Amino acid sequence: MEWNQETLQFLSQCFLHTLSPAPGPRRQAESSLSDASERPNYALAVLRLVAESSVDEQIRQAAAVNLKNHLRTRWAPSPPDSDAPAPSSSPIPDAEKEQIKALIVPLMLSSSARIQSQLSEALALISKHDFPKLWPALLPDLVSNLQKASQASDYASINGILGTANSIFEKFLYQYKTNDLLLDLKYCLDNFAAPLLEIFLRTAKLIDETSSSGQAVNLRPLFESQRLCCRIFYSLNVQELPEFFEDHMGEWMGEFQKYLTTRYPALESSGPDGLALVDELRAAVCENICLYMEKNEDEFQGYLDKFASAVWSLLGDVTQSSSRDRLAITAIRFLTIVSTSVHHKLFEGEGVIQRICQSIVIPNVRLREEDEELFEMNYVEFIRRDMEGSDLDTRRRIACELLKGIATYHKVEVTAIVSAQVQNLLSSFAANPATNWKDKDCAIYLVVSLATKKAGGNAVYTDVVDVESFFTSVIVPELKSQNVNEFPMLKAGALKFLTLFRSQIPKGITLQLFPNVVSYLSSESNVVHSYAASCIEKLLLVRDEGGKARYTSADISPFLVAMMNNLFTALRFPESEENPYIMKCVMRVLGVADISQGIAAPCIAGLTSILNEVCKNPKDPVFNHYLFESVAVLVRRACEKDTSLISSFEVSLFPSLQTILANDVTEFFPYAFQLLAQLVELNRPPIPANYMPIFEILLSPDLWNRGPNVPALVRLLQAFLQKSPHELSQGGRLSQVLGIFNKLVLASSTEEQGFFVLNTVIENLDYSLIAPYIPHIWHALFTRLQNRRTMKFVKSLLIFMSLFLVKHGPSNLVDSMNAVQPNIFVMILEQIWIPNLKLIAGNVERKLTAVASTRLLCESPLLLDAAASRHWGKMLDSIMTLLSRPEEDMPVEEPDAPDVAENVGYTATFVNLHNAGRKEEDPLKDIREPREFLVTSLARLSALSPGKFPQIISENLDAANQNALFQLCSTYKCPIV
Repeated sequence: MEWNQETLQFLSQCFLHTLSPAPGPRRQAESSLSDASERPNYALAVLRLVAESSVDEQIRQAAAVNLKNHLRTRWAPSPPDSDAPAPSSSPIPDAEKEQIKALIVPLMLSSSARIQSQLSEALALISKHDFPKLWPALLPDLVSNLQKASQASDYASINGILGTANSIFEKFLYQYKTNDLLLDLKYCLDNFAAPLLEIFLRTAKLIDETSSSGQAVNLRPLFESQRLCCRIFYSLNVQELPEFFEDHMGEWMGEFQKYLTTRYPALESSGPDGLALVDELRAAVCENICLYMEKNEDEFQGYLDKFASAVWSLLGDVTQSSSRDRLAITAIRFLTIVSTSVHHKLFEGEGVIQRICQSIVIPNVRLREEDEELFEMNYVEFIRRDMEGSDLDTRRRIACELLKGIATYHKVEVTAIVSAQVQNLLSSFAANPATNWKDKDCAIYLVVSLATKKAGGNAVYTDVVDVESFFTSVIVPELKSQNVNEFPMLKAGALKFLTLFRSQIPKGITLQLFPNVVSYLSSESNVVHSYAASCIEKLLLVRDEGGKARYTSADISPFLVAMMNNLFTALRFPESEENPYIMKCVMRVLGVADISQGIAAPCIAGLTSILNEVCKNPKDPVFNHYLFESVAVLVRRACEKDTSLISSFEVSLFPSLQTILANDVTEFFPYAFQLLAQLVELNRPPIPANYMPIFEILLSPDLWNRGPNVPALVRLLQAFLQKSPHELSQGGRLSQVLGIFNKLVLASSTEEQGFFVLNTVIENLDYSLIAPYIPHIWHALFTRLQNRRTMKFVKSLLIFMSLFLVKHGPSNLVDSMNAVQPNIFVMILEQIWIPNLKLIAGNVERKLTAVASTRLLCESPLLLDAAASRHWGKMLDSIMTLLSRPEEDMPVEEPDAPDVAENVGYTATFVNLHNAGRKEEDPLKDIREPREFLVTSLARLSALSPGKFPQIISENLDAANQNALFQLCSTYKCPIV
């Protein structure tokens, strides 16, 4: 794209039309720009347009945004080994890159603030890939321009340069310390540390000269400059303390302290923006001194006393306005770090902790208007902060963290002071509950926030109050209130307390309160009914010693109908239609309760109604997961008790599942297939005819092309193969199934799923049915083994061969393999079976492979031949190594679906439904103990040829394995003769 008047006109018109409110011209302009972006020198032409002062600023700003986005996708192509698809758009040529780099810095410095901001971001994007190695001129260029702008006191340019430098140096905040990173850091320090200090001190002097008499408009750019200097200071110091900063620590710290102790009335009283600018500088200073306390404590200790005093005084002046939160939080965090350091003695003065509690902690823990607004207007964010522990960036939590920090070395004093404060707050509430309800909330919050988790469990404890006494006198009256909508924040606090201390509250007391907690599910407050649901859900997870569930189906049976009604009612409240806390509670209750037909019918009706609604527009992946888990657990628990309910579940669920498939709701495909698999498995053969169309859909190749579907499709296919194996012999279906296996086994990401299909075929079909396909199966497996041998594939192959052997006999296994390639079985035995048998894990898999290997030893003519005695001995040695390993802990029956928040997302991915899980089947139920099977088989074999096998054993078995074998023979009284 050549730069001429025609190009200028074309680009100007395009960018003008991208700002049009009319969709037609806007889309046309965007399409034209997209086409133009494929031409060489497009980015350079846009940059030159931005430089044209005669063009309207709005157009130039739109061009700057376009340039930034263009550079983001085209400056650096994906590395060749990346898993990402190859970029469809061509990268910017090197010659064009060099011209852009030569032009962008001076253009950024001469632009207006809005354009400068976009160009600064564009420059930072380039520097992310090219700086410093491919752009050595950048930093010297910035320093040179910074010095020129400094001499001219041009703070528009100074702040543009500092903002760019800040963006460039931010990489030191997020990258791991490596030699390359430290070399880059040294280069930046060598070039920028001295100029940074110079402009910092120069600006500080200007602030001193103008702060008393100057106007706010003159001070604003100076404070912004100092804030940027502080951010750069942090980036350059975060990896380690540089020598230059250590040498000049006094100059930096002197100015830092001044900004924390000096008032700037001209700027602070000029409006919210002025005060915010000063607060941002002070917060940046607090972050820097926090960094030095954490990383450079020894070098910093000479300044500590003055900073601690300054921060304390500053906090006394910081109001409760939310606009000042960041300053308050960073300042309190500094004191928290000091409180847990070797300098904690700063808090030992008489009355110091008392004053901190009264002047810093209590004011910041009290509810503010902003908290009440968040409670009412955005319950999701309120809960995220209040209950899920993401509120470390809130005043309430950081103030309590300060108390916890001080308690590290002054526990007795902190406990006594906080206990007294809690009592004072409760007395204030008792004097006038209607007016002073926030005092009670503050007391509850203090107790909850200062609770500590016990080591090795989820139980919590606190020394601030006697939990049972506090619960009885403070929390129970709140929970027993008849009006579920009165003082909702207190109700939420009370429910949170019960949830947190659920293990300590005796079962009898909790059960008395259960109807009250259930009633709070009908509260109009989203937070309250969410907390009630969460409380019930967490109570049902409580385990007593020995892992026994504290609350059983009998315990919740009296409240079950009311609880389910209230849960489904809560899902109809505004903003709670897709409330994940309520749906998780539904899932948990159904997992514990005794599910009768009277409960099952309204529950499945309610759940399918919700499912039909969310199918229209899936939004919350966590809610959706718990919805499907709820359906799965309801089907499982109800059908365990009454199998006649299967047909009614099918009638309720089939329309919803068909809607998912017909409307291509891809996010729900894996869930739908898992539920269908669960229903198929619950049916007794023959399965109803209405399932067969699903079987036909299941064999469609298109479905298998979507990766997230594969595990769920395999699960469903396994269910069909187990329940209707005879259906496979009709209409070429077996060929289609084996085609699916072949497709899956070729890719390392799905090879394990391919073996699941193959194993199910081998296990459930007669050999006469599968015999014609066996050569094709071995050919596919051997080709994959030759082309790409992974350990996962090798183990899966060994398990498959073992299953083949125990189902269809050693002769069929050996002969069918050798029919594909002569003598390949011996090669597989030497290279795969014997060396890898000892690596098999899983109790069922170990038993299967041990028994199959034993049968091979004792039944296969090939191994019993005298010429194969070494192979026989080595196979037995591998079996003994496998069986001598300690048995793996059997998984405990776990009725609780795990939390899924970290596993699910907005794209279609496979997430396992815990409650629709497939139970692992043991293909050798008639064999109790593989060790006993081994020695009894060997004893029978050796009796046929006395004296033959002891010699082979002594020549080929490891000494430890020989001893272990003879010990087994003695245990089971089966001598090898």
